Amino acid sequence: TEEHPLVGQSPYAATKIGADQMALSFFRSFDTPVAIARPFNTYGPRQSARAVIPTTILQIVEGKQSLRLGATAPTRDFNFVADICAAFQAVSECDDSIGQVVNAASNFEISIGDTASLIAEVMNVELEIITDEQRLRPESSEVSRLFGDNTRLRNLTGWKPAFGELEGFRRGLAHTAEWFSDPSNLVSYRPDIYAI
Repeated sequence: TEEHPLVGQSPYAATKIGADQMALSFFRSFDTPVAIARPFNTYGPRQSARAVIPTTILQIVEGKQSLRLGATAPTRDFNFVADICAAFQAVSECDDSIGQVVNAASNFEISIGDTASLIAEVMNVELEIITDEQRLRPESSEVSRLFGDNTRLRNLTGWKPAFGELEGFRRGLAHTAEWFSDPSNLVSYRPDIYAI
């Protein structure tokens, strides 16, 4: 929930916490109309190849049958980009969200390994998953479970994910795989290199 303790487990997480708190301080001090939307694991066309979904798709597009991934046990709450855009719009149009923190989450949790398997299923291929040490996060910065509750956002705005639950996730992955499978979209991508 939005009340979950904030833990700056990595520099990335700490900067997000800091930005949220700065924005809220302007609401508290100067009545600036601020709402904080916390999108959970957004995916879709045009995403950086460093993220797990595009890197999985790109390796399949390249014809690889052995997939190189980092940790596969952690779970995530993946959200298709169109749902996140709709959530931001809903929050921006809702006066009751001012001064609030809301989770833009799908209320659906899946492991990285199961996500890779579902992508393979959507793309109609069989794969072997190999743990690539280079893709593992430092142990102290890995989040083993990330699962958001979107109740507040739904109650405030009526928003709900169009790509929610397993079937919605499957549809979102199919859209994403279709985009990444079009060679004209891949001019800027280098699927054979894990760029940090």
